[in-house]
Amino acid sequence: MIRWSLLLALWAQPSQAALVHFCWAGSSGYTMVGSMEFPDALAGAEVVTEADVTRFKIAGFKDGSPIGTWDATTRAPDDTWYLRYWPRLMQFPTNGEVPGPFDQGWNADGTAADCDEGEFGFNAGNYAQDFCLSGVWVEESGVEPQKPFIAQTTAPTDPECAGPALLSKRRLGR
Repeated sequence: MIRWSLLLALWAQPSQAALVHFCWAGSSGYTMVGSMEFPDALAGAEVVTEADVTRFKIAGFKDGSPIGTWDATTRAPDDTWYLRYWPRLMQFPTNGEVPGPFDQGWNADGTAADCDEGEFGFNAGNYAQDFCLSGVWVEESGVEPQKPFIAQTTAPTDPECAGPALLSKRRLGR
């Protein structure tokens, strides 16, 4: 009985996970904050993909007001979900840096128009980094595809990405 209780207690322990946060500043007052977790053992990996991520949430804003959220753990089967992340650099590769055929597709594919009614999504492709809102490409949210997109261990201080935790500002060396 004691062994069974010990085994249950070990299973109940939280697994070690790396947690990173990000804040993306688009154009025309559009911003996004988010966080993701993946197994701590992958912190030194070459790349982390959507298959490795155990928790992922994003929230979009226009001029600091919420416009939508998306959570990979509750995603629908037809939701676009692909992610590439360099954990050693704490950077999401963009444009020509992306290893493999996909850029970032977080409930938005390369057209940024495939999120469902009432949903929010983000896409970083070879044309732009931008939003999808209720199945519509939000063109005015877009920035150039090569804009650096970095992450950090502390949460952003505001949804406008203007506080001390400003992200997606500088490129880290590879």
